[in-house]
Amino acid sequence: MILVLSGGIGSGKSVAAGMLNDMYGFPVYCADRRVKELYDEHPDLLGDIEKVLGCVLRDAEGRFVPSALAREIFTGSGALEKVEALVFPVLKEDFEKWMGDNPSSVHILESATILEKDFFKGFGDLALVVTAPFEVRLARAIARNSASEMQVKARMEKQKMMNDPTLLAMHCTLPFVVCENAGTTEELRSNLAEIMEKAGLTKML
Repeated sequence: MILVLSGGIGSGKSVAAGMLNDMYGFPVYCADRRVKELYDEHPDLLGDIEKVLGCVLRDAEGRFVPSALAREIFTGSGALEKVEALVFPVLKEDFEKWMGDNPSSVHILESATILEKDFFKGFGDLALVVTAPFEVRLARAIARNSASEMQVKARMEKQKMMNDPTLLAMHCTLPFVVCENAGTTEELRSNLAEIMEKAGLTKML
């Protein structure tokens, strides 16, 4: 079974992923982190991205520069879609290989944006969306990233489905459950345990 774990910036989805791994031993694949590693592991992928964007994304030693790609994505028209068209097939293949290398009754695919992407529509069996009030998420993200309020809000506003439960219900193609994370870590752990029990995932241990 594939459990897609998602949530907006500052929701605590990564904390939730760590808890689920600790509580049940389910392996976690962090797509957002893994993508950055794939650029180094697949030089042809980075080369293809440089071609479609028409720019260099490496330093003088040939190492990938994430900030250069981020700048292109945020300023270039259609740049994000071009990059995703190249990256998503590689990411999906890598995830499927990872599942084979990590046998488990439940595999957790952690991603901030995957539920909003057409390429991954219908991929997975159940979505678990971690959420918290906007102001709580904003404060967490500012503290974690040492970023300005304006910078964090700009990033948060791009995650439309994660900010609006109505949009989530309308467009999520997987059955999903929502986990509130506005309180303490122990409250989050308790909420997760209740959700896993109701979803029948604890029976798959």
